[in-house]
Amino acid sequence: MDTMSDMPPNTTPPTAGALQGIRVLDMSRVLAGPMAAQMLGDCGADVIKVERPGAGDDARRLGGTPATGKNGEELGLGPMFVCANRNKRSIAIDITQPEGQQLVTRLVAWADVLIENYKTGDLARYGLDYASLSKTNPRLVYCSITGFGQTGPYAGKAGYDAVFQAMSGLMSVTGHADDAPGGGPMRIGVPLADSIGGLYAYGAILTALHHRDHGSGKGQHIDLGLLDTTISMMSIGAANYLMSGTKFERSGTAVATAVPTQLFKCADGALQISAPTDEVFGRLCVALGNAGIAQDPRFNNRTVRVKNRIELIGMLEAMISPRRREDLIADLDRHSVPCAPLYTLEEVFNDPQVRHRGNPAEVERPSVGTLKFCANPIHFSDTPVTIDRPPPLLGEHTDNVLSDVLGMQSAEIAALRTKGVL
Repeated sequence: MDTMSDMPPNTTPPTAGALQGIRVLDMSRVLAGPMAAQMLGDCGADVIKVERPGAGDDARRLGGTPATGKNGEELGLGPMFVCANRNKRSIAIDITQPEGQQLVTRLVAWADVLIENYKTGDLARYGLDYASLSKTNPRLVYCSITGFGQTGPYAGKAGYDAVFQAMSGLMSVTGHADDAPGGGPMRIGVPLADSIGGLYAYGAILTALHHRDHGSGKGQHIDLGLLDTTISMMSIGAANYLMSGTKFERSGTAVATAVPTQLFKCADGALQISAPTDEVFGRLCVALGNAGIAQDPRFNNRTVRVKNRIELIGMLEAMISPRRREDLIADLDRHSVPCAPLYTLEEVFNDPQVRHRGNPAEVERPSVGTLKFCANPIHFSDTPVTIDRPPPLLGEHTDNVLSDVLGMQSAEIAALRTKGVL
């Protein structure tokens, strides 16, 4: 059953963006797929999110403390849902029922893109797989996001972000060395594998649309596995191993192959300093008031600095630890030495540069008030990214979509709701 909208009846329609005219069915859940659909919506696509009646996307209940109504009522707006579902309309359809499958098939005839992250083979049971739906709409770009891809011995396995951080090798290169305090493999603190998968899906969808519209005239199936996408982000760690068999050792905040690049403690906080080249290291030494260190034969080139890491870091710590962080940042900035304070999230969203760039983004939801979340980082000169719709309530737009997109009458919609299809 759909939830009544608390948006004003004259809500402004979406602003035209770079993807105006692209129509998306988002049948994905949790994070990777919804993030891809949200990116498309941010850029002007019309995104309809298809959810289960009564339950909706699992992300509505995940991620921490949910937003509640002004009277404390539960609205299904958990942090994981809020961060990945703006600029969408929500409809509630039971795809296990034949009438629900027919509704999705009719919506596919309207759509350019369908995004789903069901387990491999699940949607084929309902005639909602690519092979079936491409007959209805040969121009459909159908993006399947799964843990391990559509093929291979693990194709049927399920998984969450931490599974792919572990299996991709990402955890093995993250954290402190085994013999250091608190040493051992470490999960990155946010669901990075899902985020990477969502960004790959966004790029793949746009690529397939370009090929359709400027080449074949046909859509195609995108097979995206989160293990594959996370491995692809291993970059230097993977390259070192594949080129020479060299293991990429964990080194905490430091970079194993470039010294000094790590976190240092100041008198009143921590500061990340990155001086990986001889030139930048020389400027760091000047900024710290001891230019002679850069000429010391133990430290005068990158190779010997790595070899004599412990001695050099001890000297730098002695110079840095008495300094106030703000004063040291000013000195380093004057000498063009890359550095950054170690921020809490509170400090992140109060930083003047971060706020100047539009973070955090805000949108009003009358029953809640102001919802805040990370802004889309893309800045177009001619087609700005906009937030035209807040994250939707479950089924908020069911009647609107079925009447406006499919031309269904109120009585027909009511009958489907009575049968539990909606």
